[in-house]
Amino acid sequence: MITYPCCKINLGLNVVSKREDGYHNLETVFYPIPLCDVLEIKEVDNASHSLCTLQMEGNELDCNAQDNLIVKAYNLIAKDYKLPSVKVSLEKRIPSQAGLGGGSSDAAFMIKLLNAQFNLNISIAQMEDYAARLGADCAFFIQGKQTFATGIGNIFTPLNTDKDLLKGCYIAIVKPDIPIPTSEAFRNIKPQHPAISCEKAILEPIEDWKNMLSNDFENSIFGLHPELPAIKNKLYELGATYAQMSGSGSSVFGIFKNEPENLKQCFDGAFTFTAKL
Repeated sequence: MITYPCCKINLGLNVVSKREDGYHNLETVFYPIPLCDVLEIKEVDNASHSLCTLQMEGNELDCNAQDNLIVKAYNLIAKDYKLPSVKVSLEKRIPSQAGLGGGSSDAAFMIKLLNAQFNLNISIAQMEDYAARLGADCAFFIQGKQTFATGIGNIFTPLNTDKDLLKGCYIAIVKPDIPIPTSEAFRNIKPQHPAISCEKAILEPIEDWKNMLSNDFENSIFGLHPELPAIKNKLYELGATYAQMSGSGSSVFGIFKNEPENLKQCFDGAFTFTAKL
């Protein structure tokens, strides 16, 4: 059985406070994007014990295969359900360390794939609970619908609108070869409540987002990596209605009314992706 884990962008990202456990409380709007990995599982004849073997292709990952969240997802479900051994093939199309949630999506889709392939009858709420144990934003990908997220990115509230925020728009994603460790992203963060919550800002016309919607990580990261604000400015030059870094980077996206042209030529050497939403 094959599935296609999608990625996400953050529409606004505010770091509002530091927690006693050392983490930070955030607020953001997650929006799914049709840039997808390819995930396939095949049952393996191994009656002695449950085992998940992962084979990866495509974009390089920064971890050993057996430390991948996909394997951790399998092991988590195998604790509660009798699973056969499986061989998993993953084709990485979503770039890593991009703020796009690719690894989290792979884990969540693995849970959904196991549930479907082996008729486990796990409810959506239960799958979200399993996914949340693997990472703060993993649970978002169980349903993959636009949502307002708070806490450490793990508490979801439906938006106060039935409108698809970006339907009919074009998105362009540019990811340069710049790794940004989480520790670096948070190093110069100064938590504060925004003047306008991104939950409310995204309900305004996209043309107004530039003055209302922001990613706090840009303040701490752009000064260290001037290539990133240059990409953002270039997206505006190309006609973006709104542009922003996603998550803690290093991908930058632009929202366009019309399909942007010559994206690869404008960002030579960087990963680029364009789609109509």
